[in-house]
Amino acid sequence: MEDWRSGGFGLYLHWPFCQSKCPYCDFNSHVAAKTDQRRWQTAYLAEIDRLGRETEGRILQTVFFGGGTPSLMDGDLVAAILDKIRATWPMANDPEITLEANPGSVDAGRFGAYREAGINRVSIGIQALNDDALRQLGRLHSAAEARQAYDIARATFSRVSFDLIYARQGQGLTEWRRELDEALAMQPTHLSLYQLTIEDGTVFGARHALGQLRGLPDEDMAADLFLVTQEITQKQGLMAYEVSNHAQPGEEARHNLIYWQGGDYIGIGPGAHGRLTHGGFRDATEAPKSPELWLRMIESGRPGELARQRLLPKDRGAEYLLMGLRLRDGINLQRLEDMMGATLAPDAVNGLVRHGFVALADGNIRATDAGRMILNKVIETLSPT
Repeated sequence: MEDWRSGGFGLYLHWPFCQSKCPYCDFNSHVAAKTDQRRWQTAYLAEIDRLGRETEGRILQTVFFGGGTPSLMDGDLVAAILDKIRATWPMANDPEITLEANPGSVDAGRFGAYREAGINRVSIGIQALNDDALRQLGRLHSAAEARQAYDIARATFSRVSFDLIYARQGQGLTEWRRELDEALAMQPTHLSLYQLTIEDGTVFGARHALGQLRGLPDEDMAADLFLVTQEITQKQGLMAYEVSNHAQPGEEARHNLIYWQGGDYIGIGPGAHGRLTHGGFRDATEAPKSPELWLRMIESGRPGELARQRLLPKDRGAEYLLMGLRLRDGINLQRLEDMMGATLAPDAVNGLVRHGFVALADGNIRATDAGRMILNKVIETLSPT
């Protein structure tokens, strides 16, 4: 059995456009007043055709429309893409088909069109539940609009998730407890809870470099906020199945699990990444970030990717370690060692076990609660040189 089958097979499609660029965002997103959605449809369908020929016969388990703001896509465009996908690959009996949405681009008619097209799961970028914090984060919607969007989604789709950002400027434990309690009162079955990170190349990154981003929590406060997050969500039955993702049993994001469990996935659209295995060799694919360049490449008959890079065994192992240790269940140790063609250093593993940062059980290695607090250091210690 080819190794990727242990993780599954999915498709990621990137819509690169937003109504505005959030100051913390380092995703490949672009502000555009108008887009020619027919032109984009032609390009997306051409890439599905090409990659379908390359992966003929594989069973597709998940589709994820990411961005950018995919809820700016016309319902007809989403329908055409999903019709083409269904005609290209055999689909799993119960495929997960997710679309990311921002509250400001949500209305009942648009969501109804997505449902008719085949979307069965929506992930909403709420990010905060109070207006001051939303303004601070550069969001265009209000807290009331966020709750309304969530209610529309719940009435339209059987599976709905939403995102919140914490460890924001001036945010303490009391404020975050209150906000998280409000979020849980909305009875979500899946929550993505991310600590604010300051990335180079963003507006926040530039402000931070100039000392103009005041009130960010120090490391101790950030750790306390993380621990409070785990405590409150666990009490409400939303276990942290991954460092930043919490769900009721059975409500985990299956598409993201493909990434974390080392499966194969197709990446279509500007800036999209993919991983494809053929004959035991695994390639990393990456598309150009420029929307116009990506379109021109497709329209000129070229593949919509800059290049393919063959991953060496050590690179495959390092990636599986990096992604898989984010999961509460961890990773299969034998699979990791087979993948990288080497064993983990016993002294490194035993030292982490002795200090309570990792645990070994049933052939798996996983980070403990203490280890998840210093996960980057754990991964660095385990990574082969």
